[in-house]
Amino acid sequence: MAVTQLTAEEAAAWITDGQSVMLGGFIGSVVPESIIRALGERYDSETSPRDLTLIFAAGQGDGQGRAANHLARPGMVKRVIGGHWGLVPDLQKLALSNEIEAYNLPQGVISHLLRDTAAGKPGTVTTTGLGTFVDPRLEGGKINTITRDDLVSVLEINGEEYLFYQRLPVDMAILRGTTADDNGNITMEDECLVVENLAAAQAARNQGGKVVVQVKRLVPAGTLDPHSIKIPGIFVDAIVLCNDEAEHMQTFATRFNPDFVGRAGSGEHQVEHRDSLPEQLDAKTLIARRAVQELTPGAVLNLGIGVPEYIAIVAGKLGILDTMTLTVEPGAIGGLPASGLDFGASRHPQAIITQDQMFDFYDGGGIDQAFLGLAQCSARGDINVSRFGDKLPGCGGFINISQHAKSLFFCGTFTAAGLEIAVRNGELHILKEGRQSKFVETAEQITFSASRAIQTRQPVRYITERAVFRLEPQGLVLEEIAPGVDLERDILAHMSFTPVIDPGLSLMSAEIFSPQFGQKTV
Repeated sequence: MAVTQLTAEEAAAWITDGQSVMLGGFIGSVVPESIIRALGERYDSETSPRDLTLIFAAGQGDGQGRAANHLARPGMVKRVIGGHWGLVPDLQKLALSNEIEAYNLPQGVISHLLRDTAAGKPGTVTTTGLGTFVDPRLEGGKINTITRDDLVSVLEINGEEYLFYQRLPVDMAILRGTTADDNGNITMEDECLVVENLAAAQAARNQGGKVVVQVKRLVPAGTLDPHSIKIPGIFVDAIVLCNDEAEHMQTFATRFNPDFVGRAGSGEHQVEHRDSLPEQLDAKTLIARRAVQELTPGAVLNLGIGVPEYIAIVAGKLGILDTMTLTVEPGAIGGLPASGLDFGASRHPQAIITQDQMFDFYDGGGIDQAFLGLAQCSARGDINVSRFGDKLPGCGGFINISQHAKSLFFCGTFTAAGLEIAVRNGELHILKEGRQSKFVETAEQITFSASRAIQTRQPVRYITERAVFRLEPQGLVLEEIAPGVDLERDILAHMSFTPVIDPGLSLMSAEIFSPQFGQKTV
């Protein structure tokens, strides 16, 4: 049977008041922009549809007006269930001002919920989130006071605690692919990710919902390789052909980069990193140099956004990046992870799997080493990266990654907002201290639970440009400081608590602060 073809406006008209809508995509990748834009425009002209529930694993947006930002209309949205909120500022405002019900759940959990919902299960059972703000004994993932329904509960199986996340109702899934055939079979050859498209489509169809997919081209039935089909036509109700390249960009930063879908070339990404290595010894480079000393040959890695991205730059400069495998949570394996609005894509990946499959691997302990951001750290060692006053980045995949990695490293500057440093004669000098302290008595929100890490015996370190700590049952233990740094003046004076001082407190390697870093064996 021939698949129904719709315009973006016709697809938007399929959505009715009160429906639950799943938005596909990751930041700016695989985003069905034309359909989402048309849906927002329909509400502007008709004040319909109203009271929608929006579901997304990773928030689709550019921090301005694209993707889910089109739908941030009072009255249009009643509830949002999302993993990452950082690039949807207008939805953030609605949530933080109590104008909509809002939940922040782990990105990996949402991708698994779609799959479990498709399978007719009541929800997802996992240890992911125990001890964090999504634990119902803390906040239950609720963002504001008008959000009252409990989506998360605690249960016990064979004497072990788990969290149970309720299934997701999906009335409409708005997704994206590259090519459709006349039967609605969808391929994704030009997309840098697959994300959770199949799970979302099945979740909608198996609950009596609809699936609409934005594509670039239509071909005759029987011309596509069955092995290349990512969403079978039996799950697709309609397609929208998008002829506007600006609404079908590979990412919100890149119209199309063949490296994002190409095969890994020997040493190609190493060259890119050698060329892009920063010359100045800034704080991020110092942190990355110290972190590189923790890298294990043969390890499978996850590098978070921000400071951890510099680890790949330094490792590439040293020529050791090819001895490890970098992965990104939405599904890319191998190659070189991209950054900014390209984040999620990888240059020259070895393979691209679905997001729910990647989180199967992550949640099962598949990551050997994870290097994540350090935004706010408590005396107990808890980390907050998800909420700061009226800023709501959300947890994204942070909880899945941090709770299940075999070894974990938090990387960030010691203070924030205005920090200025200099390296002279192999010593670190603080020229201007940051205005914000990161090491506080109690974190505003618990995105990483130190008590859970202690319980599971997970090794954890905290790496800054001037100090390195490790996690012990008694809290943070200071084990290294930078040469040239004064313990009292430059470290303890800028912490809201006093850490345990390791009796063997030592200086960070002098090589980190040398222009000749890496010329010896690291």
